[in-house]
Amino acid sequence: MTETWRYCGNQVKLWRTQAGVSREELGKEAGYEYETVKSMEQGRRRPTVRLLQIADQMCGATGKLVAAQEFLKPEPFPARSQEFMAAEAEAIALNWYEPLLIPGLLQTEEYARALISESCPPLDDETVTERVSARLRRQEALTRRTSTVFGFVVYEAALRTMVGGRGVMRRQLLRLVEVGELRNVSIQVLPMGRCSGVALNGPLVLLETPDHEQWAWAEGQKTSALYAEPGKVSALTQAHGMIRMNALSIAESMEFIGKVAEEL
Repeated sequence: MTETWRYCGNQVKLWRTQAGVSREELGKEAGYEYETVKSMEQGRRRPTVRLLQIADQMCGATGKLVAAQEFLKPEPFPARSQEFMAAEAEAIALNWYEPLLIPGLLQTEEYARALISESCPPLDDETVTERVSARLRRQEALTRRTSTVFGFVVYEAALRTMVGGRGVMRRQLLRLVEVGELRNVSIQVLPMGRCSGVALNGPLVLLETPDHEQWAWAEGQKTSALYAEPGKVSALTQAHGMIRMNALSIAESMEFIGKVAEEL
């Protein structure tokens, strides 16, 4: 994306210079400081739609600068997770384990926004909004793809992490109980203290493709991988099986989540 920013910013600079418009003049008309315009032209910041529109008008670009906005839209998913998102969208079965966070397919809008807006390095508001919207669109699969089986196991710690504050967290837990009523969705809780050696290794997702291939997804803070190699998929499947065996039943889990929500 940085290369796109740099190219579009350079185009703004070229058109501005050719038209004899200074950075100060462009910034004043668009409502930006000199340094902000400079950062956009140099590709250190994403050129905004407003800057492109004003520069297009002032420099007589006849729509050529405005057209760049199509290539500057924020990505709905981080680059390292796009392959997984594509696989998730087609999976005929999905089993997801999360130790610290509520799985993305189960998050409320305010929970998702609280998480994404606190990314490091910080994201701009437009990117946050796009990624929250993309996460909510993914959730439509739970009710649209009724023949797809979605199984979730959530470590107890994820229920007690105050993402967004008590109110946001309480509504998130109630959302879990609501979604858990869907016939194709199961949600289980792994109580703290059980299966710790495997439970604390990080999130993992097992997927079955339309061609009945078994894939596995594992994620860390800055790295992630989608595995199709049988040996690695088998190892992660065994880990998930051990976690699930130690989890509460679906009925017990719904009761447990309800009690945690009442405590908030």
